[in-house]
Amino acid sequence: MASVKPIRFDLPGFWWLGALLVLCLGLIQASHAQLAVPSLSAHVVDTTGTLAPPQRDALEAKLSSFEQSSGSQVVVLLVPTTQPEDIASYANRVANTWKIGRKDIGDGLLLIVAVQDRKLRIEVAKTLEGAIPDLAAKRIIEEAITPRFKQQDYAGGLDAGVTRIMGLITGEALPGPEQKATPSAGAFDWIELGIFMFIAVPVVGAVSRKILGNPLGAMVTGGTAGGIAALITASFVLATLAGLVAMVLALVQTTPGQPGSGLGRSTRHSGWGHGTGFGGGGHGGFGSGGGFGSGGGGDFGGGGASGGW
Repeated sequence: MASVKPIRFDLPGFWWLGALLVLCLGLIQASHAQLAVPSLSAHVVDTTGTLAPPQRDALEAKLSSFEQSSGSQVVVLLVPTTQPEDIASYANRVANTWKIGRKDIGDGLLLIVAVQDRKLRIEVAKTLEGAIPDLAAKRIIEEAITPRFKQQDYAGGLDAGVTRIMGLITGEALPGPEQKATPSAGAFDWIELGIFMFIAVPVVGAVSRKILGNPLGAMVTGGTAGGIAALITASFVLATLAGLVAMVLALVQTTPGQPGSGLGRSTRHSGWGHGTGFGGGGHGGFGSGGGFGSGGGGDFGGGGASGGW
């Protein structure tokens, strides 16, 4: 009877097999890794250098002007490729990540071009799907963009496509852009009132008290401040309050050269400090308003169309 030989495992060989399996799994995972979403820095983001600077600037100015006039946000993105994703999936991911369009309105649109893949897509937010349905997006691609792309006229194709897109959005009944608040006829400037109360009042109070004496000078200062505040604010309550504050400041103020003159200097110095504070606050507000960024929308459900050339 023949004996059965036991099966012997070559341990070093199995180590090599395991390492090869891990390497294959790593390569498969890497091949399915998603392409990173670039930063949203302008209406035109060209990561390929396809557009010359003057062409990019002209398109940027056109889209920026459109956003200011209509409120809707249209962004153009050029990338080398969207692989391993198809362009529709990548476009939807970018549009929702960037949150294109106004918050609570969602009127955004992304025009993306994958130059090496020779593919492009118009990704439309849900709010604009009525203005730019899938068929309209397809016609823009086939009639305005790809004929020029086939002639290597990328700037011309993008400009023509954007013009058609803006025309369709303009025809949609959407809320207008937010207007910056402008002072009305009865409005007043808190900064002017603050500067008057903490700078002009001590000076007027010192002069009035020097001429008329302490009680009467303080009353005249309060009455003058109340009258001017009434002209600035058009409010009886605020004018009365300003007059009382001015009278109190005049009463506690001491004319230079009299006993306790240090208190008068301290009060006047405090007034200058408040004036500087108002100026600093205004500067901070202007500084925070610049730059381009997301509108806060991002409600993209897959509407739009894709094409190639």
